[in-house]
Amino acid sequence: MSDAFDYFRAYAVRALCKARSMPKGRMKHLQLVVGRIYNLLKKEAAYGPNTQHLEDFRAAQRLERSLDSRPNDPADRARFAATNPNRAEQEVR
Repeated sequence: MSDAFDYFRAYAVRALCKARSMPKGRMKHLQLVVGRIYNLLKKEAAYGPNTQHLEDFRAAQRLERSLDSRPNDPADRARFAATNPNRAEQEVR
């Protein structure tokens, strides 16, 4: 992976642009964290070739994919909350 710096930079830019377009909240914060992780990996890759950061990169990708699969629509959140009767009862109060 000779051009890891460029790859990590592209992932960081994409993640941070995606975070800027999101509304305020927890999901935006987590997307910013993903972008920061990519930036740290980019800086680490700039110092020299290192395959140890690949595990961190894969973990950041898994986190970003999990953010994409979470429901952002309040109607979806209510539907998921309704599957747990105790939680739905707490939200109604």
